[in-house]
Amino acid sequence: MNKPVKVAIIGSGNIGTDLMIKILRHGKHLTMGAMVGIDPASDGLARAERMGVATTAGGIEGLLAMDGFKDIKIVFDATSAGAHARHNALLQPHGIKVIDLTPAAIGPYVIPAINLDAELDACNLNMVTCGGQATIPIVAAVSRVAKVHYGEIVASISSKSAGPGTRANIDEFTETTRAAIEKLGGATRGKAMIVLNPAEPPLIMRDTVFVLSELADQQAVERSISDMVETVQSYVPGYRLKQRVQFEVIPPEAPVNVPGLGYLSGLKTSVFLEVEGAAHYLPAYAGNLDIMTSAAMACAEQIAATRLTAED
Repeated sequence: MNKPVKVAIIGSGNIGTDLMIKILRHGKHLTMGAMVGIDPASDGLARAERMGVATTAGGIEGLLAMDGFKDIKIVFDATSAGAHARHNALLQPHGIKVIDLTPAAIGPYVIPAINLDAELDACNLNMVTCGGQATIPIVAAVSRVAKVHYGEIVASISSKSAGPGTRANIDEFTETTRAAIEKLGGATRGKAMIVLNPAEPPLIMRDTVFVLSELADQQAVERSISDMVETVQSYVPGYRLKQRVQFEVIPPEAPVNVPGLGYLSGLKTSVFLEVEGAAHYLPAYAGNLDIMTSAAMACAEQIAATRLTAED
């Protein structure tokens, strides 16, 4: 039996704490090596200490100075896009795999259901955004059947599940998600929007995906989407279709104006999703955070199982 791979989490906020609990409860090839924060009074650091995880409130410098740092093989960064660039620069000389849960997009975009196997050797894996993790698999599912001209996503999340990091990175969210719609989803042009919903009681994450593609067999598109949903559900159980996929044929005599592409006809596919969190640490309505931590953990598990353990 190979020993579990030690990991560290930078960021003791909601995302980092939820990820830590997932690893402690359900990690197959992973074990917690350290929880890193900058606020000594944070709940995440306190929970880590109670659960027997080594902690530091000294940020990245504190991690680098820890006695057990040399044993850390994977580091998750759950801070901010701005901080991540510096963290990554300090970690890379040590040969550490970095999994980036911010929209910094230094490494390749990775969505487990789409391209994880192709990026396992990357030094830095970017988890895109919560909206990207939820919606881009649908765009990619349509792309498997027909050429996609345009993909547009709207991610609606409870304002209570949007912490300081999310609010500070709205611009990065939209740009990173848009770029990944094109890069991973296969769309010629993408667009992304996020809505912070203040409703009470809080609503779970809901996502809308609009795709304009070449004409294609609608049953084949629906099957591809259904298969993709099942794949995402394998690591995010609360991911599901809200209702049946909807189609609309856009005829050549009545084309629609697509930003940046002009007037186009084809098949419009509309998909409505919701993501319920597993409530390991965060409430169930915070599916936007749960899908990020679940996707990041899925990446680390695969890296640990197929790459790092083979080196031992």
